[in-house]
Amino acid sequence: MAERPIEIAPPDLSRYRSGNTGVDYVHAFDSGKPGSSVMVQALTHGNEFSGAIALDYLFKEDVRPARGKLTLAFANVAAFERFDAADPNRSRYVDEDYNRVWADDVLDGPRDSAELRRARELRRFVDAADYLLDLHTMGEPCRPIMVCAKSEKSVALSRRMGVPADLLLDTGHAAGLRMIERGAFSDPASPRAAILIEAGRHWEKSAVDVAIDTTLRFLMVTGALDVGWAKARLRLQPPAVQRLVRVTEAVVVKSSGFRFAKPWKGLEVAPKAGTPVAYDGDTVWRTPYDDCVMVMPGIAHLKPGNTAVRLGRFD
Repeated sequence: MAERPIEIAPPDLSRYRSGNTGVDYVHAFDSGKPGSSVMVQALTHGNEFSGAIALDYLFKEDVRPARGKLTLAFANVAAFERFDAADPNRSRYVDEDYNRVWADDVLDGPRDSAELRRARELRRFVDAADYLLDLHTMGEPCRPIMVCAKSEKSVALSRRMGVPADLLLDTGHAAGLRMIERGAFSDPASPRAAILIEAGRHWEKSAVDVAIDTTLRFLMVTGALDVGWAKARLRLQPPAVQRLVRVTEAVVVKSSGFRFAKPWKGLEVAPKAGTPVAYDGDTVWRTPYDDCVMVMPGIAHLKPGNTAVRLGRFD
């Protein structure tokens, strides 16, 4: 059975299969006017379909860029099509995590998987984007978080958008490079920037509103949408203040015996240094400083090599 209520239904994406790019489920629109190349991607993980509902909303609103170019992509549709409400995490991916394969040596290497084949198809669109937004949700209860990878320019972009309240600079994943860390997105000398919104918990109605609102704000500040058109469709009030969490280390699973010291909640603060975070064989993970923030602790994917939680502090 599902671990939590599923409040939203998977959207019907069949109408979007035949795009105009030669790649299934990828649609590109050119305004014919000078401007940035902007991309929004949903279904990086097949079970995280709040973002797919957000793109479906844009298509139903007949969205077109006011300036520059706009690409809308449904990524791991093969995984999404496996979705089963009785076992919803099964559709996260088919063979491997699509969001850990974005290094050149992996994309150009000899390995093969459903996710690698799809990443190789979408690579040219990602590499052409000046600005990219990747739409996600989280497995455990947590306020929305904007993941800015290691990029201060992505923090600046998120502050221009004004959402969400919590921004994250992290250390990446030991299991592989994420799409928002690829190439120029991680180069401080390049103006290109990518961000990843964790819109809330999987399958919550509220995550859909966050995904749509964040997407509209992203397209507005990057110049892709007319400000008046976008503002008329905003759903949420921005927070009064945005806070930045700087991750200092990741807790990476070493063994099948890994377990958390307590059921941590996302963005929960441990007030005292030395507080046990998790146990993994002979290793005891402890908070390295006072007021340590628990960033996206998760229990669904606790296998060796995966990140169980990240430890950080509010800037």
